[in-house]
Amino acid sequence: MPREIQLGSRPVGDGHAPYVVGEIGINHNGDLEIAKKLIEAAHHAGLDAVKFQKRTPEVCTPRDQWDKMRETPWGYIRYIDYRHKIEFGLADYREIDRHCKDLGVDWFVSVWDEPSVDFMEEHFDTVAYKLPSASLTDHALLRHTRATGKPMIISTGMSSMEEIFGAVGVTGTANLMICHTTSAYPCPVEELNLQMIPTLRTTFPNTPIGYSGHEVGLVPSAIAVALGACFVERHITLDRAMWGSDQAASVEPGGMDKLVKYVQLVPPALGDGQKRIYESEMGAREKLRRVK
Repeated sequence: MPREIQLGSRPVGDGHAPYVVGEIGINHNGDLEIAKKLIEAAHHAGLDAVKFQKRTPEVCTPRDQWDKMRETPWGYIRYIDYRHKIEFGLADYREIDRHCKDLGVDWFVSVWDEPSVDFMEEHFDTVAYKLPSASLTDHALLRHTRATGKPMIISTGMSSMEEIFGAVGVTGTANLMICHTTSAYPCPVEELNLQMIPTLRTTFPNTPIGYSGHEVGLVPSAIAVALGACFVERHITLDRAMWGSDQAASVEPGGMDKLVKYVQLVPPALGDGQKRIYESEMGAREKLRRVK
């Protein structure tokens, strides 16, 4: 059984080019024009897809958090009001869908609650659904999302191996990708634990394994691909100095270009592990090798 999943027109898995996703998430700060500029930057850099986060604020925000006050770009407001400010509606997503199709960029969302799944199913045909790390133990949401028949990507931050096994027990491994991640923003290097990628590959031998990174810098994302990740997701932003909790762990437009170049370089650089003498070495061999 091949270790791959189909995302739109792309097979993603062993033997295929890494699939690179720009996680716009909520870095648009509720501004559709910022979202469109991020889509354009992702397209320019050669990313395969962009991703948003879809929530129903009253469903996925704990009731005891609603009335807590928060300093925001819209003033000092209740947390539930802030959640509504940064949530795109149907008209916004229709414009996002149109813009992505015009540019030829895949898009999809992380779904945080069952009404959000229903919203997407009713109005859009995206390439997959992602379940955020926060929802890994929400088995009802996993079942509801699995029932759509779409490819599923699950993130495993702040989770134990038992919780990962529990989620996969609900979803099954067909049409599934598992992403290693650590849910810290930004994530300290010593907590990236990239060796979990080969661990997950061994534990789930028929399932493609991806990496969702929240670190500062690009090198760990390339290392993740070298360790077997076939999918790399990084938060993206127009400017890390923008307001928002995810901006500091995000990649700016210039970094997006480098990210794509770095991860695309990895598979050909790894080779096949078979020692050979290359044609490019023959001149030096003839010139410098004293004993043959």
